[in-house]
Amino acid sequence: MADPSPARLAAVDLLDMVLVQHRPLSETDRLDRLAAPDRAAAQRLATEVLRGLERADRVLKPHLRKAPAGRVMNILRLGATELCTGGAAHGVVSDCVEIAARGKRTQGAKGLANAVLRKVAESGPADWAKLRVPRLPKWLRAPLAEAWGPQAVAAMERAHFDGAPVDLTLKGDLPEGLPGELLPTGSVRLRDAGQVSALPGFSDGAWWVQDAAAALPVKLLGEVAGLDVLDMCAAPGGKTLQLAARGARVTALDISEARLARVRENLDRCGLEAELVAGDALEHRGQYDAILLDAPCSATGTIRRHPDLPHVHMGEKISELIGLQGWMLDHALSLLKPGGRLVYATCSLLPDEGECQIEEALERHPGLRVVPAEADWIEPAWRSEEGGLRLRPDFWAERGGLDGFYMACVAKG
Repeated sequence: MADPSPARLAAVDLLDMVLVQHRPLSETDRLDRLAAPDRAAAQRLATEVLRGLERADRVLKPHLRKAPAGRVMNILRLGATELCTGGAAHGVVSDCVEIAARGKRTQGAKGLANAVLRKVAESGPADWAKLRVPRLPKWLRAPLAEAWGPQAVAAMERAHFDGAPVDLTLKGDLPEGLPGELLPTGSVRLRDAGQVSALPGFSDGAWWVQDAAAALPVKLLGEVAGLDVLDMCAAPGGKTLQLAARGARVTALDISEARLARVRENLDRCGLEAELVAGDALEHRGQYDAILLDAPCSATGTIRRHPDLPHVHMGEKISELIGLQGWMLDHALSLLKPGGRLVYATCSLLPDEGECQIEEALERHPGLRVVPAEADWIEPAWRSEEGGLRLRPDFWAERGGLDGFYMACVAKG
């Protein structure tokens, strides 16, 4: 048989990594070996399977006496998802059978893959369309329902299933020929981006990829030109680039030298400058006019872009993260000059990692106050009681949604 599609083969490897090894997609170097188009296709295929995993399993179930383990099941999931969402039956089935045939532990299942996927090709698309929107796991769904209500959670799940468009933050003017919608917040949204590095303006450093919600915390700092600003947990670097583009003298701090190397690559591509410091944020010293603390968190607000996250952990480390966030917020305040501003942000949907952190910080630090966010792009539904902004995936649903984010600006005195 012909060689299988490199993208499909890599997609199965990615699914094994997430669903068998319980490792996030961000840790993989598997895609580095692929040409750019195959790399993009493999990433798309794997994320589509993860978004629709509940549907794929339900479509496959009637055709299996018992669900096979590990990689064989992931081959079937990939095939079922493609077949049910418009993939050409011959190519999909042929590739999935060949992927099974090439593995020592899976070659005995090539007949199963052929028989099951041919049946799915016949009845699967109609069955798929009748199934409910895939739900979040119980460990996450329950606290979100308590915080925001069942209807809001259902709307978030729809946003997760629909996936996320690509958002860009502009360094300056919109490059000629760059397709997309200019959002009220200033980001450019692309519905079908394709290969990002091939888009107009990439090689010139005219923009960088950054979800529209993730671009807002820097805006809450206000005017930063000429100020000494600390980006306290800088990687992957979108906010560092924003601050540098706005004229700040930026210190980009992160514990990972490898992640800072990626920040440096993007700074160089965009012709921007920042001082990169690898180190523990809790041990950092200095005094700054403004600080951005995008604290380590559960990242539950980014599932629409990272559908691997609910399958990697069960929320077992969230309590540790909540404690770390409080310590980092306290330490960040100690680095802030009198009269300075600090923005605390997390890409989490859990109030314990957002609203509650600011409420408790106000109690711990007499004289600390929330600086109300004032901008014409802020919608009333985004405002939270303590003065911050709460964004959710179901907001702007007609435009393609937003990452879940919490952010608040505070000042001393």
